[in-house]
Amino acid sequence: MILDRVFLSHGVASLPPNIVGPGILTTALAGPDGGVRQLTVRSSGADGATVTCDGPRPLAREAAWWLERAAMMLRLKDDLSPFYELAVADPELGWVAAGAGRMMAAPTVFEEVVKTLCTTNCSWGATERMVEALVENLGTAGEGGRRTFPTAEQMAKTPVSIYRETVRAGYRAKYLQECAQMVASGQVALEELRDPGLPDEEVEGRLLALPGVGPYAVSHLMLTALGRYHRLVLDSWTLPTWAKLSGAAPEVRAVEARFDSFGRYRGLAFWMYLTEHWADSQAG
Repeated sequence: MILDRVFLSHGVASLPPNIVGPGILTTALAGPDGGVRQLTVRSSGADGATVTCDGPRPLAREAAWWLERAAMMLRLKDDLSPFYELAVADPELGWVAAGAGRMMAAPTVFEEVVKTLCTTNCSWGATERMVEALVENLGTAGEGGRRTFPTAEQMAKTPVSIYRETVRAGYRAKYLQECAQMVASGQVALEELRDPGLPDEEVEGRLLALPGVGPYAVSHLMLTALGRYHRLVLDSWTLPTWAKLSGAAPEVRAVEARFDSFGRYRGLAFWMYLTEHWADSQAG
């Protein structure tokens, strides 16, 4: 199903409070009235979906808010037609034109930044443990016990000792607190980075100014959070996977040369190349 490609488009998409499975995504969000609800997006047919939230039937304005939030997370408004035109001319990437390529986004850029920081210099198991601890200890609980991802305000007032001892974030502890404080105080406005009118260079610069955010994190955030696809995510998973699939050396120059023809979509093309069968195996 097309939506499975979105639900399983990258590992961060499956971190709490999200739960993903074949044909379904559930997550806990604070709605426009501040109440926490469970949002469910379920595949319907070959290319359709149903969106529901638990609790009382929402009024029309609130229902529209939930639908808009689901569409934003699934990147349904992104126009990928230029990428598909390039992909169909590539013998190894023509398959993406059937509906792949949308990278699921978190409800806020802040959540994306925090989760990305939790992927740096550690195993995937450690990432899952840290994010789960953030949600369970700092998130807001709704009916049924599901918790939201904590807001910048919630994280800003949390002592750094909690990040060290409970979240076990290691060297990231201070970065998590400082980043939250910068956002909560209004010093940085991360949601502005979704503005397609901002030049890539400005977005990159603002991200690099955040505590703990380096070149890898910038590339990851540009790809998964912001729909800016020119940067290659090069790390300890992507390069060895590239070498295994292509038979080429795990060298940055080889990757750049292979995907240079995709221009501003070269990072997305690289990611699709790496995950052609990965998403199918997770969904199955």
